[in-house]
Amino acid sequence: MPTEPTLLRYMTRFRCIAERCEDTCCTGLKVPVSEPQWARMRAAVAGSPEESERLHQCITPNPGGATAEHAFVQMRPDGHCPLLDTERLCSLQRRHGDAVLPDICATFPRVVTRWGERVEVSGTLACPEVARLCLLEEDAVEPVPTPLEASHVPRPETARHIPLDTQDAWAFHAETVREALLRLLHRREYPLPSRLAMLGHLAHGLDGFYFRGTEAFRGDDREAAEARLGEVLQRFESPDVREAVHRDFMGLALPGGPCVGLFSSVLRARMAAGRGERFSTLARGVLESLGLQEGAPGDLDAAWRTYAERWRRLEALHGARVHQYFDNYATHFLWRSPLIDAPSLLAYVFRLALRVGLLRLTLVGHPRVAELCQEPSPTAESREQLDRAAVETFQLVAKHVEQAPDFLALGEGLVGAGRGADTLGKVLVFATF
Repeated sequence: MPTEPTLLRYMTRFRCIAERCEDTCCTGLKVPVSEPQWARMRAAVAGSPEESERLHQCITPNPGGATAEHAFVQMRPDGHCPLLDTERLCSLQRRHGDAVLPDICATFPRVVTRWGERVEVSGTLACPEVARLCLLEEDAVEPVPTPLEASHVPRPETARHIPLDTQDAWAFHAETVREALLRLLHRREYPLPSRLAMLGHLAHGLDGFYFRGTEAFRGDDREAAEARLGEVLQRFESPDVREAVHRDFMGLALPGGPCVGLFSSVLRARMAAGRGERFSTLARGVLESLGLQEGAPGDLDAAWRTYAERWRRLEALHGARVHQYFDNYATHFLWRSPLIDAPSLLAYVFRLALRVGLLRLTLVGHPRVAELCQEPSPTAESREQLDRAAVETFQLVAKHVEQAPDFLALGEGLVGAGRGADTLGKVLVFATF
């Protein structure tokens, strides 16, 4: 029988706050409409010629004609959905209910994955309320076995299904490997950069035989490969191994200017793509705060020094709170993004380190955070302001950067298949940042 679903605790607390939200679900998203969904939408508005005409104007057929993406909602120039009413709520849903919505609209911000017969529910930080719940509560990312309700998984048929076939060792062992990664992340006696380095070294230890398409677990080699997998995972249970990685990593001194240049170019590229006023305002403010004026390359080494000094000040004032944001984010990433989406475990860890680096730069460069770092001591009010800045930063980066094709292509271009010592080195570079 299927086991009880697992929800991250923040998703057990999630309720849409509707018109009180600072953003709208659909802004900046690409909303596909399948052929059956398009038929349901047309049927729902058939009794109103005016509404029917408006709906047809909002839907653009897919030139490719694929069933799953029969058409798309044609967003307005400002990125908003044309079906929003004056209160920024979906007029189609208000009049006709959830059943007529495209799948992505009905399920957002939930991320549902079925591992064999077991269901996991996490969320996307592209929703401000999910970002608040995930980042601001210490127990937010604890997995909780929970009786399944319709609100948890509105459309079960849309869940991503990962078959646990022993012929696909990459997927079959993914949960076991993730558990080992999570155990390392939970070693909070070490700073997060050191833990990311540990993840990188563990991934490097598996690199020769555990990756997408591996043949090492087939036939007569299966038992030996499984034993080797267990040995590598067990090695990082050793305090001596963890301490050695931490000590070596803390001894690294790597230049930060190139990372600043890379991350600032990412923010500029997303601004140029027209990602909406909230994101553009944040990105512009971050760049100016770090001395990287729009339209000019700026002094990257000076920006790095500003970033590093401000990060030290932020840690001195609000260290525990800031560490919680990033600890929760890293754990959320491991649950929300299956490692089998990457070509190798090293590539997967690199994706996490890259995102953590970008988020750190964006948070430290947030104009309000820059102001808070000038205060002599922390206060309850300053922590509330920091929380608001963190939620804004993580939410806007999740929505407008993390899933963007150019950002994904950048990550793939930096590591390719993500194998070998060169990729481990890049993990350490971004972990250092």
